[in-house]
Amino acid sequence: MQEQLVFVRNQMLPPEAPPPGQKGIARWMRENLFSGPMNSALTLLGLLAVVWLALHVLPWLMHSVWNANSLNECRQIIQDRWGEGATGACWAMVRERWHQYLYGFYPQDMYWRPNLALLLLFAALAPVLFSSLPRKMLWITALYPATGFWLLWGGTIWAPVVAMMGFVVLWLVFTVLQPRLGVPVSAGIGVVAAAVWWMVLQAPMTDALQSLAPLRIRAVDSRDFGGFLLSFVIGVTAISASLPMGILLALGRKSDMLLVRTLSVGFIEFIRGVPLITLLFTASLLLQYFLPPETNFDIILRVIILVTFFAAAYIAEVIRGGLAALPRGQYEAADALGLDYWQAQRLIIMPQALKISIPGIVSSFIGLFKDTTLVAFVGLNDPLKGITQIVRADINWKGIYWEPYIFAGALFFLICFGMSRYSMWLERKLKTDHR
Repeated sequence: MQEQLVFVRNQMLPPEAPPPGQKGIARWMRENLFSGPMNSALTLLGLLAVVWLALHVLPWLMHSVWNANSLNECRQIIQDRWGEGATGACWAMVRERWHQYLYGFYPQDMYWRPNLALLLLFAALAPVLFSSLPRKMLWITALYPATGFWLLWGGTIWAPVVAMMGFVVLWLVFTVLQPRLGVPVSAGIGVVAAAVWWMVLQAPMTDALQSLAPLRIRAVDSRDFGGFLLSFVIGVTAISASLPMGILLALGRKSDMLLVRTLSVGFIEFIRGVPLITLLFTASLLLQYFLPPETNFDIILRVIILVTFFAAAYIAEVIRGGLAALPRGQYEAADALGLDYWQAQRLIIMPQALKISIPGIVSSFIGLFKDTTLVAFVGLNDPLKGITQIVRADINWKGIYWEPYIFAGALFFLICFGMSRYSMWLERKLKTDHR
């Protein structure tokens, strides 16, 4: 006998809330902190380490002193406020010497010059880092090297102007010869012409223009540079110059021409096989012996050249990895379109290789910026060792240890963290393969 249904539900039941352990912070902790015995043990050990650090570091930070004239005065203030045996951070040293950490021994009445150079640097980098900005702003980028040099070192305005004219000579020679001789030969002749301009014609041309229009500002010696000003000068210049050099070295290492490939491989392997500190000592001590007598080759310029070589060798290998990651079909597609070698590299191959190589390139840049502290070993006042050593040599601050290194380390972290976040943003922007 068939049973008769008494009631049939004509409305859906509302969804019930998930169990407490399957939502919110409880779920996140179960999946990320206590997902297994090992993970739970590591979480507990990490919590114990954080608590231990907090118990030891927080009192030291909470007892900070910002107004004092010496370390002994700092300690006396801490004892008066928190009792005998209390310890605390003496940030009064940073408050008193912050200008040395930022500018070194640059004349204080001319701080406006590096400040203006920094603002112009941001304006010059903006159209390079953000493609949405007007392309006309690239003129600021092109003119910044001469402007920044003149603002920082001073002297006659015609010295950087005439130096930039060497690049104009290179471009003119390359433009005229490229249709007939090809890219490599015309570029090589252009480099030779620019070198002749810089070595033979630059000095008399600068003197002639200065005599006609004496425009100059007070000159500043390179020995007065220091702190983060010195790190920015070396780091930004080396980063800007090492990327195009690394691209050329990577292409040279994959070239079919034996001489180009051999020279590129030899340069890359030699530079990568030598510690950076060795190259810095070479820049400081040995390079001058290979120059004509009485030649004044600026120490910062020597350091920049060899730091650039060092970074370019590593970036070349990073970019070569990006080139190796591209499928063979990309090269064949360029050939099918009838593109020559340089057109294929500019329009198809290199944009994809650089996109793949972004993490490695930025990592090399971050390492390069931090390695600028090694210039302390060749007599320059870097922000970490050079300036800190000078500050700690003062009788008023003798014995201070953690505060100067924490301050310099915090500034380095902010700069490097900014570069890292920009690279992550650029990766997300260029990740078009899965859209």
